[in-house]
Amino acid sequence: MEPVIVVGAGPVGLALALSLAAQGVPSVVLDEGPGRDEPRQVRTAVLRPDIASFVAGLGCTTLRDEGARWVAWRSMRRGQLLRHVTFGEGFDADSPPVHLPQHTLTHGLRDAIAASGLVRVVTQSRLDTLEQDAEGVSVHTSGPGGTWWRGSYAVGCDGARSTVRKLLDIRFAGRTAVERQAVVALRTELPWPGEALLHRLPPWRTAGDEVTARPLQDGIWRLDWLLPPRAELVTPDALVGRIRDTLAGWCGETPSYELLDTGVYTLHHRLARRWRVRRAFLAGDAAHLLGALGTQSLDEGLRDAQNLAWKLAQAWHHGASDVLLDSYQTERRPAVAARLRAADQSLPVLRGGAGLRAWIPGTARGHDALVTDGHLGCGPLGAPPAYPHSPLAPQYAESHIPVGTQLGAPVADIRVTAPDGSTVSLRDRLGRGRLLVVLVAPGTGVWDRRHWLTAGVMPRLAAAVTDLPMDAELLVAEDYPGAPAHTVLLVRPDGHLVAAFNGVQPEELYNAADAVRGGPGSGEGGAPGAVEVERAAAEGRTVDIN
Repeated sequence: MEPVIVVGAGPVGLALALSLAAQGVPSVVLDEGPGRDEPRQVRTAVLRPDIASFVAGLGCTTLRDEGARWVAWRSMRRGQLLRHVTFGEGFDADSPPVHLPQHTLTHGLRDAIAASGLVRVVTQSRLDTLEQDAEGVSVHTSGPGGTWWRGSYAVGCDGARSTVRKLLDIRFAGRTAVERQAVVALRTELPWPGEALLHRLPPWRTAGDEVTARPLQDGIWRLDWLLPPRAELVTPDALVGRIRDTLAGWCGETPSYELLDTGVYTLHHRLARRWRVRRAFLAGDAAHLLGALGTQSLDEGLRDAQNLAWKLAQAWHHGASDVLLDSYQTERRPAVAARLRAADQSLPVLRGGAGLRAWIPGTARGHDALVTDGHLGCGPLGAPPAYPHSPLAPQYAESHIPVGTQLGAPVADIRVTAPDGSTVSLRDRLGRGRLLVVLVAPGTGVWDRRHWLTAGVMPRLAAAVTDLPMDAELLVAEDYPGAPAHTVLLVRPDGHLVAAFNGVQPEELYNAADAVRGGPGSGEGGAPGAVEVERAAAEGRTVDIN
């Protein structure tokens, strides 16, 4: 079969190509640029722990070498400390986001691609034509090496001005200039080394309504000032004044600092009407724009890549139903839409001026919690998405039991025993295009592996896993949040919980795995009506679902 064509060589496109390569799928990445990124210290990426783990699993070492993991987060209002959150270590639920310059992330992904063997990056290649037929896609690029390319699928990861989206005639509705921010990167010492800060209504004149300070490596900080709507241009003198007054407000006097980079960012909120047209898909900024109130557009784009890669790999190796391929849009688009809706509903409350709300008891802390959630990856503005109504969800069975993870949500990153006897993180086993079947078996950690592999329910479960309609790996865990002993968890290749079973249930396990690949075992979410409703919404029409 022909390779997958990825249009765009930003972090989302490169991560998608690497994820496909990890699952044995070749790709061609069409890069409009020269194959290198301009270093910009003010253009940074904040990755949630689960997405940081996903990127690290692709072989990108820059997160470890050049990413900053915040020690803590503090929120202040005027001169009062409202909240102080201390993070744990590793990639557990309490671990901090990873913060690094976007150009270093892209450089690390390019290095991983060079070692992958299944990804071809073609520079100076600007897309100008996209055609589809029943067997694949054909695209034409202009430039020095202008030519026709043939692929099995095409994915537009080519940014906010996406050529792929325009060629597919997909609307990109939304709001323009939701927020404006003045941004600087500088090297200095602040009173809270390694801690990120959100300071609302700081008590000095030039800071405006809100300023954030987020550490990078090597003593570098990114500072963002919220600008008033329709503000005048930020002059160099005015920006230096903001820097000096802000640093003096935090440190008592202006410390020495080295200014590395500056910028003014205008944030937009937009959402593409459709994310799939036959064999062509959109991902990242080509599909959505967000960024206000701490929401992270790149983090969401990498979730797109993680969600889409295993579905394309399944289609490339084994063929796929429309239910499976449609599920990319049916899962990811509502998740991003909910994030945008939460931000749009919060903005009038948080940015609506001092007014009466500012004097209601508890309002300040409530507002702080709301905006802090977006930065820390919690609540409606930041929590990892769940897909409980996915078309890939299995039909309910009596053997299903509730556990500490909602169905369709990302699983907890527990320690598991792999088939070779090693103890690893559950997230370390993701991204390989196969299901994970996890048996919760207290006490197995102290047993000799030769005993527990042949004892109790293990032989029956191992046989059931071998018979599944998708490739799967059997793992064992000492415990799992909210799960009793002998619970069997079925986990998708992207780490979302499919179902939890009360013991070994081969038939129900098979049906659930069949649902994951878009087979007849899918539940109500996989009915044709659900897919038709999503398509109708994308096309601006209505259907009767009664």
